[in-house]
Amino acid sequence: MRAARFHEYGGAESLVIEQASDPHPGLGEIRVRVAAASVNPIDWKLRAGTLHQLIPLELPAIPGRDAAGVVDEIGDGVQGVSIGDRVFGLGGVTGATAELVILSAWAHAPDTWNDEQAAGAGLASVTAMRGLHALGSLAGRTLLVEGAAGGVGGAAVEIAVAQGATVIGTASERNHEFLTSLGAVPTTYGPGLARRLSALAPHGVDIALDTAASGSLDDLVAITGDPTRVATVADHAGGQRLGTHVVNAENDSTLLSAAAELGRQGRYTPRIEQTYPLERIADAHAHAERGRTRGKIVICI
Repeated sequence: MRAARFHEYGGAESLVIEQASDPHPGLGEIRVRVAAASVNPIDWKLRAGTLHQLIPLELPAIPGRDAAGVVDEIGDGVQGVSIGDRVFGLGGVTGATAELVILSAWAHAPDTWNDEQAAGAGLASVTAMRGLHALGSLAGRTLLVEGAAGGVGGAAVEIAVAQGATVIGTASERNHEFLTSLGAVPTTYGPGLARRLSALAPHGVDIALDTAASGSLDDLVAITGDPTRVATVADHAGGQRLGTHVVNAENDSTLLSAAAELGRQGRYTPRIEQTYPLERIADAHAHAERGRTRGKIVICI
């Protein structure tokens, strides 16, 4: 199969397109012929080597955590999916940016999503849902999403609105119209956030989800009045210091299926900032590293 790989840690220019061995599914896994794969922060951090002590890789490695495509091989013990089904989901920490990928968590992709949208849903929806679940019931509560224009933040906004929350989202001013389209009340991030929120939410902010790791956790705890009313998916060290909920993504087919059902209902649509062909994966990684994206960056295989 054709795949993007890096043979040593380094910059985006270390990525090459070459032939790699076809993978085969093990117990409880499926193999998917990939239509598209998304780019997540963990992808370029792993490639750059900044996580090598925490997550050592066997090189050469194929970047990519989530993908969408058509099932073409099924491992032992798998039920509820057939060859030819269109799915999206998660595999290991690497392996998705290739013609074939092994998934250990997946859901049937809704017809309302194209392949790029389905590829952008996997890690973003699971991360957002786990962060929101940590905060308890959302119905009738006011939620602040820090970093609401990114892949995870945007997913959190739509999913929280679908569950009955009033959502305020922080982003740069150029993204405020985008946040409004997601169903959030937009505001800027940074100094003076509490003052701005007092005008937008006169009865207060009940809960907050940090998806940005912008150093705002102390402010979010002060705004909500209790560290247990704050969850972070991005600033683990800060969350542990303050006693907030600290959430990691997990390969969870149940959460993926819940995201897909919201997609079928038209209540969650993964937003794509830009797509790149496989041959331009270095450009996609460089784009992702610059940050402040509006939605997901996706590689079309």
